[in-house]
Amino acid sequence: MFEKEVYIKRRQRLKSLVNDGIALFIGNVEAPMNYPDNTYHWRQDSDFLYFFGIDLPGLAGLIDFNSGDEIIFGNDFTVDDIVWMGPQPSVAELASRAGVLHTYPVDRLSDITHDALKTGREIHFLPPYRAETKMTLGALLKENPCQMRTKASEKLIRAVVSLRSIKEDVEIVEIEKAADISCEMEATAMRMCKPGVTEQEIYGVLQGIAFSKGACPAFPIILSINGQTLHNHVHVNVLKEGRMMVTDCGAESNMHYSADLTRTTPVGGKFSQRQKEIYEIVLRANTESIKLAGPGISNRDLHLNAWKIIAAGMKDLGFMKGDIDEAVAAGAPALFMPHGLGHMMGLDVHDMESLGENYVGYNDEVKRSTQFGLRSLRFALPYKPGHVFTVEPGIYFIPELVAKWKGEGINKAFINFEKVESYLGFGGIRIEDDVLITPTGSRMLGKTAPKTVAEIEDTCR
Repeated sequence: MFEKEVYIKRRQRLKSLVNDGIALFIGNVEAPMNYPDNTYHWRQDSDFLYFFGIDLPGLAGLIDFNSGDEIIFGNDFTVDDIVWMGPQPSVAELASRAGVLHTYPVDRLSDITHDALKTGREIHFLPPYRAETKMTLGALLKENPCQMRTKASEKLIRAVVSLRSIKEDVEIVEIEKAADISCEMEATAMRMCKPGVTEQEIYGVLQGIAFSKGACPAFPIILSINGQTLHNHVHVNVLKEGRMMVTDCGAESNMHYSADLTRTTPVGGKFSQRQKEIYEIVLRANTESIKLAGPGISNRDLHLNAWKIIAAGMKDLGFMKGDIDEAVAAGAPALFMPHGLGHMMGLDVHDMESLGENYVGYNDEVKRSTQFGLRSLRFALPYKPGHVFTVEPGIYFIPELVAKWKGEGINKAFINFEKVESYLGFGGIRIEDDVLITPTGSRMLGKTAPKTVAEIEDTCR
Protein backbone atom coordinates (compact mmCIF):
# COMPACT_ATOMS: atom_id res chain seq x y z
CA MET A 1 0.00 0.00 0.00
CA PHE A 2 0.95 3.63 -0.38
CA GLU A 3 1.00 5.87 2.69
CA LYS A 4 -2.51 6.25 4.07
CA GLU A 5 -2.55 9.95 3.20
CA VAL A 6 -2.67 8.99 -0.50
CA TYR A 7 -5.98 7.15 -0.02
CA ILE A 8 -7.39 9.80 2.30
CA LYS A 9 -6.76 12.51 -0.30
CA ARG A 10 -8.26 10.43 -3.09
CA ARG A 11 -11.47 9.89 -1.12
CA GLN A 12 -11.58 13.57 -0.20
CA ARG A 13 -11.30 14.55 -3.86
CA LEU A 14 -14.08 12.12 -4.71
CA LYS A 15 -16.30 13.70 -2.03
CA SER A 16 -15.72 17.08 -3.64
CA LEU A 17 -17.10 15.74 -6.93
CA VAL A 18 -20.08 13.75 -5.61
CA ASN A 19 -22.05 15.41 -2.82
CA ASP A 20 -25.11 13.26 -2.17
CA GLY A 21 -25.91 9.63 -1.37
CA ILE A 22 -23.56 6.74 -0.68
CA ALA A 23 -21.06 4.94 -2.91
CA LEU A 24 -20.41 1.20 -2.77
CA PHE A 25 -17.05 -0.22 -3.79
CA ILE A 26 -17.30 -4.01 -3.86
CA GLY A 27 -13.89 -5.66 -3.72
CA ASN A 28 -13.22 -8.84 -5.65
CA VAL A 29 -13.54 -12.33 -4.19
CA GLU A 30 -11.59 -15.49 -4.96
CA ALA A 31 -12.80 -17.27 -8.12
CA PRO A 32 -12.58 -21.10 -8.14
CA MET A 33 -10.78 -22.59 -11.13
CA ASN A 34 -12.07 -26.16 -10.91
CA TYR A 35 -13.01 -26.65 -7.24
CA PRO A 36 -13.56 -24.17 -4.39
CA ASP A 37 -10.09 -24.22 -2.86
CA ASN A 38 -8.21 -24.14 -6.17
CA THR A 39 -8.62 -20.56 -7.34
CA TYR A 40 -7.48 -18.41 -10.23
CA HIS A 41 -4.64 -15.97 -9.62
CA TRP A 42 -5.97 -13.32 -7.24
CA ARG A 43 -6.43 -9.74 -8.45
CA GLN A 44 -8.18 -6.99 -6.50
CA ASP A 45 -10.64 -4.62 -8.17
CA SER A 46 -8.74 -1.57 -9.42
CA ASP A 47 -11.20 1.02 -8.12
CA PHE A 48 -11.21 -0.57 -4.67
CA LEU A 49 -7.40 -0.50 -4.78
CA TYR A 50 -7.41 3.14 -5.86
CA PHE A 51 -9.56 4.39 -2.98
CA PHE A 52 -8.82 1.87 -0.23
CA GLY A 53 -5.58 0.09 -1.19
CA ILE A 54 -6.25 -3.21 0.61
CA ASP A 55 -5.20 -6.12 -1.58
CA LEU A 56 -7.25 -8.91 -0.02
CA PRO A 57 -10.48 -10.66 -1.11
CA GLY A 58 -13.89 -10.41 0.50
CA LEU A 59 -13.94 -6.70 1.37
CA ALA A 60 -16.20 -3.79 0.48
CA GLY A 61 -15.92 -0.05 0.97
CA LEU A 62 -18.59 2.59 1.50
CA ILE A 63 -18.38 6.37 1.31
CA ASP A 64 -21.25 8.48 2.63
CA PHE A 65 -21.18 11.76 0.71
CA ASN A 66 -23.58 13.46 3.14
CA SER A 67 -22.01 12.59 6.49
CA GLY A 68 -18.49 12.08 5.17
CA ASP A 69 -18.27 8.64 6.84
CA GLU A 70 -16.04 5.98 5.32
CA ILE A 71 -16.44 2.29 6.17
CA ILE A 72 -14.64 -0.95 5.32
CA PHE A 73 -16.73 -4.12 5.53
CA GLY A 74 -15.01 -7.46 6.05
CA ASN A 75 -14.86 -10.47 8.32
CA ASP A 76 -11.85 -11.14 10.51
CA PHE A 77 -10.05 -14.42 9.97
CA THR A 78 -10.75 -17.23 12.42
CA VAL A 79 -8.31 -19.70 13.98
CA ASP A 80 -9.42 -22.24 11.37
CA ASP A 81 -8.26 -19.80 8.66
CA ILE A 82 -5.01 -19.00 10.44
CA VAL A 83 -4.06 -22.70 10.63
CA TRP A 84 -3.82 -22.67 6.85
CA MET A 85 -2.78 -19.06 6.25
CA GLY A 86 -0.68 -18.03 9.23
CA PRO A 87 -1.32 -14.90 11.36
CA GLN A 88 -3.51 -12.31 9.64
CA PRO A 89 -4.25 -8.65 10.44
CA SER A 90 -7.73 -7.68 11.56
CA VAL A 91 -10.03 -5.73 9.24
CA ALA A 92 -9.65 -2.75 11.59
CA GLU A 93 -5.86 -2.89 11.24
CA LEU A 94 -6.12 -3.06 7.46
CA ALA A 95 -8.59 -0.18 7.35
CA SER A 96 -6.35 2.00 9.50
CA ARG A 97 -3.56 1.63 6.93
CA ALA A 98 -5.90 3.26 4.41
CA GLY A 99 -6.98 5.97 6.88
CA VAL A 100 -10.46 4.48 7.39
CA LEU A 101 -11.73 4.62 10.98
CA HIS A 102 -14.92 2.56 10.80
CA THR A 103 -15.18 -1.16 10.08
CA TYR A 104 -18.09 -3.63 10.20
CA PRO A 105 -18.62 -7.30 9.41
CA VAL A 106 -19.76 -7.97 5.85
CA ASP A 107 -23.39 -8.66 6.82
CA ARG A 108 -23.79 -5.07 8.07
CA LEU A 109 -23.38 -3.81 4.50
CA SER A 110 -26.79 -5.29 3.67
CA ASP A 111 -28.42 -3.51 6.63
CA ILE A 112 -26.92 -0.13 5.75
CA THR A 113 -27.78 -0.47 2.06
CA HIS A 114 -31.36 -1.48 2.80
CA ASP A 115 -31.76 1.49 5.16
CA ALA A 116 -30.55 3.77 2.36
CA LEU A 117 -33.08 2.22 -0.03
CA LYS A 118 -35.93 2.73 2.45
CA THR A 119 -35.13 6.40 2.89
CA GLY A 120 -34.72 6.99 -0.84
CA ARG A 121 -31.04 7.85 -0.72
CA GLU A 122 -29.08 7.64 -3.95
CA ILE A 123 -26.77 4.60 -4.06
CA HIS A 124 -23.81 5.01 -6.41
CA PHE A 125 -21.77 2.09 -7.75
CA LEU A 126 -19.48 1.47 -10.71
CA PRO A 127 -20.25 -0.96 -13.55
CA PRO A 128 -19.46 -4.49 -12.32
CA TYR A 129 -17.52 -6.78 -14.67
CA ARG A 130 -17.47 -9.98 -12.59
CA ALA A 131 -20.48 -12.24 -12.03
CA GLU A 132 -19.85 -12.39 -8.27
CA THR A 133 -19.99 -8.60 -7.99
CA LYS A 134 -23.17 -8.42 -10.07
CA MET A 135 -24.77 -10.98 -7.74
CA THR A 136 -23.66 -9.07 -4.63
CA LEU A 137 -24.97 -5.75 -5.92
CA GLY A 138 -28.21 -7.37 -7.07
CA ALA A 139 -28.81 -8.80 -3.59
CA LEU A 140 -27.94 -5.52 -1.85
CA LEU A 141 -30.11 -3.38 -4.11
CA LYS A 142 -32.93 -5.91 -4.62
CA GLU A 143 -32.42 -5.71 -8.38
CA ASN A 144 -31.82 -8.15 -11.22
CA PRO A 145 -28.04 -8.81 -11.20
CA CYS A 146 -28.04 -8.79 -15.01
CA GLN A 147 -29.07 -5.12 -14.93
CA MET A 148 -26.26 -3.93 -12.69
CA ARG A 149 -24.05 -2.53 -15.46
CA THR A 150 -26.85 -0.45 -16.91
CA LYS A 151 -27.86 0.83 -13.47
CA ALA A 152 -24.37 2.01 -12.53
CA SER A 153 -23.97 5.64 -11.47
CA GLU A 154 -22.88 7.86 -14.34
CA LYS A 155 -22.01 10.61 -11.87
CA LEU A 156 -19.66 8.29 -9.97
CA ILE A 157 -18.17 6.95 -13.20
CA ARG A 158 -17.34 10.45 -14.43
CA ALA A 159 -15.89 11.44 -11.05
CA VAL A 160 -13.66 8.36 -10.85
CA VAL A 161 -12.48 8.77 -14.43
CA SER A 162 -11.52 12.40 -13.77
CA LEU A 163 -9.44 11.34 -10.76
CA ARG A 164 -7.77 8.21 -12.09
CA SER A 165 -6.90 9.78 -15.46
CA ILE A 166 -4.29 12.08 -13.92
CA LYS A 167 -1.51 9.96 -12.43
CA GLU A 168 0.11 10.98 -9.16
CA ASP A 169 3.88 10.88 -8.66
CA VAL A 170 3.63 7.69 -6.59
CA GLU A 171 1.73 6.06 -9.46
CA ILE A 172 4.34 7.06 -12.04
CA VAL A 173 7.02 5.40 -9.90
CA GLU A 174 5.04 2.15 -9.96
CA ILE A 175 4.37 2.31 -13.70
CA GLU A 176 8.08 2.77 -14.30
CA LYS A 177 8.82 -0.31 -12.18
CA ALA A 178 6.39 -2.26 -14.34
CA ALA A 179 7.95 -0.83 -17.50
CA ASP A 180 11.44 -1.89 -16.42
CA ILE A 181 10.24 -5.46 -15.86
CA SER A 182 8.49 -5.38 -19.23
CA CYS A 183 11.70 -4.19 -20.89
CA GLU A 184 13.49 -7.25 -19.50
CA MET A 185 10.69 -9.44 -20.83
CA GLU A 186 11.05 -7.96 -24.32
CA ALA A 187 14.85 -8.27 -24.41
CA THR A 188 14.59 -11.87 -23.23
CA ALA A 189 12.12 -12.66 -26.01
CA MET A 190 14.55 -11.24 -28.57
CA ARG A 191 17.43 -13.37 -27.32
CA MET A 192 15.24 -16.50 -27.47
CA CYS A 193 13.85 -15.74 -30.95
CA LYS A 194 15.71 -18.47 -32.85
CA PRO A 195 14.65 -21.11 -35.38
CA GLY A 196 13.36 -24.29 -33.76
CA VAL A 197 12.24 -22.61 -30.51
CA THR A 198 8.53 -22.85 -29.73
CA GLU A 199 6.43 -19.81 -28.92
CA GLN A 200 5.35 -21.59 -25.73
CA GLU A 201 8.93 -21.77 -24.46
CA ILE A 202 9.37 -18.02 -24.77
CA TYR A 203 5.88 -17.33 -23.41
CA GLY A 204 6.63 -19.40 -20.30
CA VAL A 205 9.90 -17.60 -19.61
CA LEU A 206 8.23 -14.18 -19.95
CA GLN A 207 5.47 -15.24 -17.55
CA GLY A 208 8.15 -16.23 -15.07
CA ILE A 209 9.87 -12.84 -15.30
CA ALA A 210 6.59 -11.04 -14.66
CA PHE A 211 5.87 -13.14 -11.57
CA SER A 212 9.44 -13.10 -10.24
CA LYS A 213 9.94 -9.33 -10.56
CA GLY A 214 6.38 -8.05 -10.07
CA ALA A 215 2.84 -9.09 -9.21
CA CYS A 216 2.01 -10.85 -12.49
CA PRO A 217 1.61 -10.18 -16.21
CA ALA A 218 -0.59 -7.13 -16.77
CA PHE A 219 -2.57 -9.02 -19.44
CA PRO A 220 -2.35 -12.33 -21.33
CA ILE A 221 0.89 -12.16 -23.29
CA ILE A 222 0.56 -11.80 -27.07
CA LEU A 223 3.46 -13.67 -28.65
CA SER A 224 3.29 -15.14 -32.14
CA ILE A 225 4.91 -15.41 -35.54
CA ASN A 226 1.40 -14.73 -36.84
CA GLY A 227 1.66 -11.06 -35.97
CA GLN A 228 -1.12 -10.18 -38.39
CA THR A 229 -3.56 -11.45 -35.73
CA LEU A 230 -3.65 -8.44 -33.42
CA HIS A 231 -4.43 -10.25 -30.15
CA ASN A 232 -2.91 -13.67 -30.80
CA HIS A 233 -2.87 -15.74 -27.60
CA VAL A 234 -2.01 -19.05 -29.32
CA HIS A 235 1.56 -20.20 -28.61
CA VAL A 236 1.84 -23.49 -30.48
CA ASN A 237 4.06 -22.49 -33.40
CA VAL A 238 7.70 -23.35 -33.93
CA LEU A 239 9.81 -20.34 -34.93
CA LYS A 240 11.15 -20.50 -38.47
CA GLU A 241 13.73 -18.49 -40.40
CA GLY A 242 12.10 -15.77 -42.50
CA ARG A 243 9.27 -15.10 -40.06
CA MET A 244 8.96 -12.33 -37.46
CA MET A 245 7.72 -12.66 -33.89
CA VAL A 246 5.47 -9.99 -32.38
CA THR A 247 5.78 -9.87 -28.58
CA ASP A 248 3.20 -7.66 -26.86
CA CYS A 249 3.69 -8.05 -23.11
CA GLY A 250 3.68 -6.16 -19.85
CA ALA A 251 4.10 -6.68 -16.15
CA GLU A 252 2.22 -5.36 -13.16
CA SER A 253 4.28 -3.89 -10.35
CA ASN A 254 3.68 -5.33 -6.90
CA MET A 255 1.28 -2.41 -6.39
CA HIS A 256 -0.63 -3.53 -9.51
CA TYR A 257 0.33 -0.72 -11.86
CA SER A 258 0.75 -1.83 -15.46
CA ALA A 259 3.13 -1.48 -18.36
CA ASP A 260 2.63 -2.53 -21.97
CA LEU A 261 5.45 -2.89 -24.51
CA THR A 262 5.57 -4.43 -27.97
CA ARG A 263 8.56 -5.36 -30.09
CA THR A 264 8.86 -7.27 -33.35
CA THR A 265 11.88 -9.54 -33.84
CA PRO A 266 13.04 -11.41 -36.96
CA VAL A 267 13.47 -15.11 -36.24
CA GLY A 268 17.20 -15.72 -36.21
CA GLY A 269 18.02 -12.10 -35.40
CA LYS A 270 18.49 -10.59 -38.87
CA PHE A 271 15.92 -8.49 -40.73
CA SER A 272 15.46 -9.22 -44.43
CA GLN A 273 15.37 -6.22 -46.74
CA ARG A 274 11.59 -6.21 -47.07
CA GLN A 275 11.12 -6.75 -43.32
CA LYS A 276 13.46 -3.84 -42.66
CA GLU A 277 11.60 -1.56 -45.09
CA ILE A 278 8.25 -2.11 -43.40
CA TYR A 279 9.79 -2.03 -39.91
CA GLU A 280 11.35 1.38 -40.51
CA ILE A 281 7.95 2.85 -41.42
CA VAL A 282 6.41 1.59 -38.16
CA LEU A 283 9.42 2.81 -36.19
CA ARG A 284 9.06 6.27 -37.73
CA ALA A 285 5.38 6.37 -36.80
CA ASN A 286 6.28 5.35 -33.23
CA THR A 287 9.11 7.82 -32.67
CA GLU A 288 7.43 10.77 -34.41
CA SER A 289 4.23 10.21 -32.40
CA ILE A 290 6.18 10.24 -29.14
CA LYS A 291 7.94 13.47 -30.15
CA LEU A 292 4.61 15.14 -30.98
CA ALA A 293 2.75 14.01 -27.87
CA GLY A 294 2.09 16.76 -25.34
CA PRO A 295 -0.62 18.83 -23.64
CA GLY A 296 -3.29 20.07 -26.03
CA ILE A 297 -2.74 17.67 -28.90
CA SER A 298 -5.38 14.97 -29.02
CA ASN A 299 -4.77 11.26 -29.22
CA ARG A 300 -7.04 11.30 -32.28
CA ASP A 301 -4.80 13.81 -34.07
CA LEU A 302 -1.74 11.77 -33.12
CA HIS A 303 -3.41 8.66 -34.50
CA LEU A 304 -4.22 10.39 -37.80
CA ASN A 305 -0.66 11.66 -38.06
CA ALA A 306 0.65 8.12 -37.50
CA TRP A 307 -1.69 6.93 -40.27
CA LYS A 308 -0.24 9.65 -42.50
CA ILE A 309 3.32 8.48 -41.83
CA ILE A 310 2.31 4.90 -42.57
CA ALA A 311 0.45 5.89 -45.74
CA ALA A 312 3.43 7.90 -47.03
CA GLY A 313 5.84 5.06 -46.31
CA MET A 314 3.58 2.46 -47.89
CA LYS A 315 3.11 4.67 -50.96
CA ASP A 316 6.88 4.91 -51.36
CA LEU A 317 7.01 1.10 -51.38
CA GLY A 318 4.15 0.79 -53.87
CA PHE A 319 1.44 -0.49 -51.52
CA MET A 320 -0.60 2.72 -51.66
CA LYS A 321 -1.28 5.40 -54.25
CA GLY A 322 -3.03 8.74 -54.67
CA ASP A 323 -3.10 11.77 -52.39
CA ILE A 324 -1.94 10.94 -48.85
CA ASP A 325 -4.25 13.38 -47.06
CA GLU A 326 -7.24 12.09 -49.00
CA ALA A 327 -6.23 8.51 -48.23
CA VAL A 328 -6.05 9.25 -44.50
CA ALA A 329 -9.42 11.05 -44.56
CA ALA A 330 -10.95 8.02 -46.27
CA GLY A 331 -9.45 5.66 -43.68
CA ALA A 332 -7.35 3.77 -46.24
CA PRO A 333 -4.37 3.20 -43.87
CA ALA A 334 -6.72 1.07 -41.72
CA LEU A 335 -6.04 -1.79 -44.13
CA PHE A 336 -2.56 -1.92 -42.61
CA MET A 337 -3.28 -0.50 -39.13
CA PRO A 338 -6.89 -1.29 -38.17
CA HIS A 339 -6.44 -0.48 -34.47
CA GLY A 340 -6.02 2.73 -32.49
CA LEU A 341 -2.63 4.30 -31.87
CA GLY A 342 -2.75 3.61 -28.14
CA HIS A 343 -4.66 3.63 -24.88
CA MET A 344 -4.51 5.08 -21.40
CA MET A 345 -2.66 2.97 -18.83
CA GLY A 346 -2.45 2.80 -15.03
CA LEU A 347 -3.94 0.34 -12.56
CA ASP A 348 -5.46 -1.35 -15.63
CA VAL A 349 -3.45 -1.93 -18.77
CA HIS A 350 -6.45 -0.50 -20.65
CA ASP A 351 -7.04 1.94 -17.87
CA MET A 352 -10.63 2.11 -16.57
CA GLU A 353 -11.97 0.14 -19.52
CA SER A 354 -14.42 -1.55 -17.13
CA LEU A 355 -16.06 1.86 -16.56
CA GLY A 356 -16.76 2.25 -20.28
CA GLU A 357 -14.34 3.47 -22.97
CA ASN A 358 -16.60 6.30 -24.03
CA TYR A 359 -16.48 7.77 -20.51
CA VAL A 360 -12.69 7.54 -20.48
CA GLY A 361 -11.74 8.58 -23.99
CA TYR A 362 -14.68 10.61 -25.32
CA ASN A 363 -17.08 13.31 -24.14
CA ASP A 364 -20.11 15.29 -25.26
CA GLU A 365 -18.02 17.23 -27.79
CA VAL A 366 -15.70 14.47 -29.01
CA LYS A 367 -17.68 11.49 -30.28
CA ARG A 368 -16.37 8.10 -31.37
CA SER A 369 -15.94 7.73 -35.12
CA THR A 370 -17.90 5.10 -37.04
CA GLN A 371 -15.09 4.71 -39.60
CA PHE A 372 -13.33 1.33 -39.70
CA GLY A 373 -10.02 1.56 -37.85
CA LEU A 374 -10.63 4.98 -36.35
CA ARG A 375 -13.61 3.63 -34.42
CA SER A 376 -11.20 1.35 -32.56
CA LEU A 377 -9.39 4.33 -31.03
CA ARG A 378 -9.94 3.98 -27.28
CA PHE A 379 -9.13 7.60 -26.47
CA ALA A 380 -9.64 10.64 -28.70
CA LEU A 381 -9.43 13.57 -26.26
CA PRO A 382 -6.61 16.11 -25.86
CA TYR A 383 -3.73 15.03 -23.65
CA LYS A 384 -3.26 16.55 -20.20
CA PRO A 385 -0.19 16.52 -17.94
CA GLY A 386 -0.34 13.34 -15.90
CA HIS A 387 -1.90 11.20 -18.62
CA VAL A 388 -0.07 7.94 -19.31
CA PHE A 389 -0.49 6.40 -22.75
CA THR A 390 0.82 3.68 -24.96
CA VAL A 391 2.00 4.58 -28.45
CA GLU A 392 1.74 1.48 -30.63
CA PRO A 393 1.54 1.89 -34.40
CA GLY A 394 1.70 -1.18 -36.58
CA ILE A 395 1.53 -2.54 -40.10
CA TYR A 396 -0.16 -5.87 -40.74
CA PHE A 397 -1.00 -7.93 -43.80
CA ILE A 398 -4.29 -9.58 -42.86
CA PRO A 399 -5.42 -11.90 -45.69
CA GLU A 400 -9.10 -11.85 -44.78
CA LEU A 401 -9.21 -8.06 -44.54
CA VAL A 402 -7.35 -7.63 -47.83
CA ALA A 403 -9.76 -10.03 -49.54
CA LYS A 404 -12.78 -8.14 -48.19
CA TRP A 405 -11.50 -4.72 -49.27
CA LYS A 406 -10.46 -5.94 -52.70
CA GLY A 407 -13.73 -7.82 -53.24
CA GLU A 408 -15.84 -4.83 -52.23
CA GLY A 409 -13.62 -2.20 -53.86
CA ILE A 410 -13.01 -0.44 -50.55
CA ASN A 411 -10.50 2.40 -50.96
CA LYS A 412 -9.40 1.01 -54.33
CA ALA A 413 -8.31 4.53 -55.31
CA PHE A 414 -5.60 4.37 -52.64
CA ILE A 415 -4.60 0.68 -52.40
CA ASN A 416 -2.44 -1.29 -54.82
CA PHE A 417 -4.01 -4.66 -54.10
CA GLU A 418 -1.67 -6.58 -56.41
CA LYS A 419 1.35 -5.41 -54.43
CA VAL A 420 -0.41 -6.02 -51.09
CA GLU A 421 -1.36 -9.59 -52.07
CA SER A 422 2.28 -10.39 -52.78
CA TYR A 423 2.98 -9.81 -49.05
CA LEU A 424 0.13 -11.86 -47.55
CA GLY A 425 2.53 -14.26 -45.79
CA PHE A 426 4.48 -11.37 -44.26
CA GLY A 427 2.69 -11.28 -40.89
CA GLY A 428 2.73 -8.05 -38.93
CA ILE A 429 4.89 -5.50 -37.13
CA ARG A 430 4.00 -3.48 -34.03
CA ILE A 431 6.20 -1.24 -31.87
CA GLU A 432 4.82 0.03 -28.54
CA ASP A 433 6.15 2.25 -25.77
CA ASP A 434 4.68 3.84 -22.63
CA VAL A 435 4.61 7.63 -22.42
CA LEU A 436 3.87 10.18 -19.70
CA ILE A 437 2.41 13.53 -20.76
CA THR A 438 4.32 16.31 -18.97
CA PRO A 439 3.55 20.06 -18.73
CA THR A 440 5.92 20.71 -21.65
CA GLY A 441 5.64 17.57 -23.78
CA SER A 442 6.11 13.91 -23.00
CA ARG A 443 8.69 11.41 -21.81
CA MET A 444 9.13 7.69 -22.11
CA LEU A 445 8.50 5.67 -18.96
CA GLY A 446 11.02 3.12 -17.73
CA LYS A 447 13.87 1.58 -19.62
CA THR A 448 13.62 1.42 -23.39
CA ALA A 449 13.70 -2.06 -24.86
CA PRO A 450 15.86 -2.43 -27.99
CA LYS A 451 13.93 -0.77 -30.80
CA THR A 452 16.01 0.16 -33.83
CA VAL A 453 16.98 -2.46 -36.38
CA ALA A 454 20.60 -2.29 -35.20
CA GLU A 455 19.65 -2.58 -31.50
CA ILE A 456 17.40 -5.59 -32.08
CA GLU A 457 19.94 -7.40 -34.25
CA ASP A 458 22.67 -6.71 -31.70
CA THR A 459 20.47 -8.00 -28.85
CA CYS A 460 19.67 -11.16 -30.80
CA ARG A 461 23.38 -11.80 -31.34
